[in-house]
Amino acid sequence: MGPVSYQFSLRCLFTCLMRFAAAWCLLGCAAVTQAQAEQDRPIQLSPKLLDSIAKKYGDSAVARLNDWTALMESGGLPSIEEAAKLAQANEFFNRVQWLSDLVHWGQEDYWATPVETLASNGGDCEDFSIGKYFTLLQTKVDNEKLRITYVKSLTYNQAHMVLAYYPQPDAEPLILDNINKTILPASQRDDLLPIYSFNGESIWLAKARGKKLNADSQKSLPQWKGVNERLLQELNGEAER
Repeated sequence: MGPVSYQFSLRCLFTCLMRFAAAWCLLGCAAVTQAQAEQDRPIQLSPKLLDSIAKKYGDSAVARLNDWTALMESGGLPSIEEAAKLAQANEFFNRVQWLSDLVHWGQEDYWATPVETLASNGGDCEDFSIGKYFTLLQTKVDNEKLRITYVKSLTYNQAHMVLAYYPQPDAEPLILDNINKTILPASQRDDLLPIYSFNGESIWLAKARGKKLNADSQKSLPQWKGVNERLLQELNGEAER
């Protein structure tokens, strides 16, 4: 999300979220599980992929990706505290230029992988949140502590996405955001109305944190399947552009 106001529709948002939830459960969990299994070895983006990205986006795109892999390698060291990992991931993806999907990708709703976001140096709130989420997974932050969270921005009266970090299961989360770039406890973000959150294992309604939705009956979402497939290829050094 960026500083452009439009009419917020809770019903449309919830429909989108339910579809997103179905896709996550049916298609995304396997990708996250495999991505988590990759955490013990450094991410390697193939020279062929990087060469293709350089030709399309320039050497600065390759530099951003190299900075990303270096950040994850250093962040995975046992000596790095989780607070520092959060700050690094938040600051890193907040450098990226905010662009709407329609302007950036020519589509109303495109979910980019972190590689696509960094290579193109553009994305929206969901791309930033996804990038931070997978970055923190790669730096050995427990998946149970992370929830990608859909909210309503009361300031802009529109849907928005942030990443929430729970130091303990019942603790107040910290919010990683691209609007207010300071990491703050949720109680200090009264401009956000949480609606729905998920990670690689579960889905929650904001008003019933312990209630897991039965998403198996929902239709799968091809965009999420695509982003997970592309991400796994990129993390394994197999993707080409």
